[in-house]
Amino acid sequence: MCSVVTTASECGGKRYGDNAVIRNQAARQLTDRVREIRDLLTTGLVERDVAVRLALLAALSGEHLLLVGPPGTAKSFVARRLRLAFADASYFERLLTRFSVPEELFGPLSIKGLQEDRYERLTTSYLPTASIAFLDEIFKANSAILNALLTLLNEREFDNGDRREKTPLTAVIGASNELPEGEELDALFDRFLLRLHVGPVSKDAFPELLKLRDGAEPVLPEALRLTGDDLASVQEAAGDVRVPDDVLALLCDLRDWCASEEIPVSDRRWRKVVKLLQTSAWTNAREAVSVWDCWLLQHCLWSDAEDREKVYDWYASRVGAERRESSHLVSILNSWESRLKRDQEEQSQIRDREGNLLYVSGTGKLTSDSTGQGYRNGKALFLAPDNARTQDKTNNGMGYTTEELDEMIVQSTYFRQWHGRKAHLENSKNRHVTKLDPAIGPTKHKSAHIESCLRNLREHRTEMESHKTGIERQVESFEDEIRSHLWVTEDFAEPASRGLQEAGDEVQRLLARVAGVTKGFESLPREEEHPPSTPETAREKKAATGRRRPGSKTPSR
Repeated sequence: MCSVVTTASECGGKRYGDNAVIRNQAARQLTDRVREIRDLLTTGLVERDVAVRLALLAALSGEHLLLVGPPGTAKSFVARRLRLAFADASYFERLLTRFSVPEELFGPLSIKGLQEDRYERLTTSYLPTASIAFLDEIFKANSAILNALLTLLNEREFDNGDRREKTPLTAVIGASNELPEGEELDALFDRFLLRLHVGPVSKDAFPELLKLRDGAEPVLPEALRLTGDDLASVQEAAGDVRVPDDVLALLCDLRDWCASEEIPVSDRRWRKVVKLLQTSAWTNAREAVSVWDCWLLQHCLWSDAEDREKVYDWYASRVGAERRESSHLVSILNSWESRLKRDQEEQSQIRDREGNLLYVSGTGKLTSDSTGQGYRNGKALFLAPDNARTQDKTNNGMGYTTEELDEMIVQSTYFRQWHGRKAHLENSKNRHVTKLDPAIGPTKHKSAHIESCLRNLREHRTEMESHKTGIERQVESFEDEIRSHLWVTEDFAEPASRGLQEAGDEVQRLLARVAGVTKGFESLPREEEHPPSTPETAREKKAATGRRRPGSKTPSR
């Protein structure tokens, strides 16, 4: 039987990834083991569950935790509890002041070394030899301490004289009553990936605090405690955990949002955030990061307490719903709605069955002739007679109505009394001919275009239905996932549920819109399709054309 956390030397030398069964079994065993450790560490604490969770996760991820809050809020207690989780853990604790000297953290100078012209420190029982450390009022560190502290926190190394020594440091729990002030402390502040504001217990929990009795620390069996090999195996396996596209999209959106909110987050911190999420997923026996792991982001991306609340609200409004995917679907649907509107509003000149362009005659009938008798205000227009007393037979190209002609003098009499009036009006040559307006109507679209649009809409609907199924699956499992998650607190179930419900409602509205767009494309006017011409039909058409009388017109409709 393999150990709880399989290492490269165990299980016949197999490493993670060489055997999926061993890998999954090791992950599940690790989850159970860490959960038991977490629960034991929180025994006898009031409203310090999150602090313990973050401290333990920081250690498993190879990161550090900063606790910010007033004195007397159990900050040092969290660090002392954390050391119980590790076998043979060496612990170091120190309160820094502005007058602290390097000897207090890194050990006194070696007298023997000085006698031999070596500048070395005796580091035993000091910070360079500790695996778990608690540094209170850490931002009081002066420049004499700061550089060595930065190297130790980041590289886990200590410059001792002319040698750079590896240290066994697992995690540092830093504490401060206030946030750092001054650019010289920015680098130190950035070394703490996880940050938590710790305040006095709430009014509701205060009676529980008063009932607490001083007692012994919880006892963790030696077999339960984590070893250095365990930590190395966890961090190695976490590096192989997949980060899905939806999580990457969420992080990209969050980075843009942080920039817009002027919340400074360094590139190094973003890289460490991904590693933290991978560790969270692996310790929860998953091979891919989930949106639930991103609950931890609120404790990684703030510079003051208000920013933490903003990050949490941003995340809570998007969690569990794959909102990036929803936005993508909305964007596509908006494009299809715009395309449908253009197709519906598009107009062009109407054609007859033979494909001839049609025009509107003065009487409102459709004709394939582009010219015809002109009309003005519904009245037919004519040319003036040749013998009329006018120099312009066309009335400046506007033609004459019968009323206008009747007032015209023709052969010494009015047109209305002229004996040739009737013949003049009935002769088609005397009609005033103008260009007819094109007959405009909704464009008839090719069937191939409509069918292509409908096919793409069906694919889009299938994508939406798959998205809806994914949300429904999350709805069914999210409570169990949250309640069994090692690091997410149960009070997140309510906002997560609300976010999922909103996402489900949104995708249902999108499906209704897709149905409306589909119906719109189905209702578009189509071009009439004719069977391809055969040699026989071509000859018949040619013969019919030859029989048409010269000057004959296509019947209007």
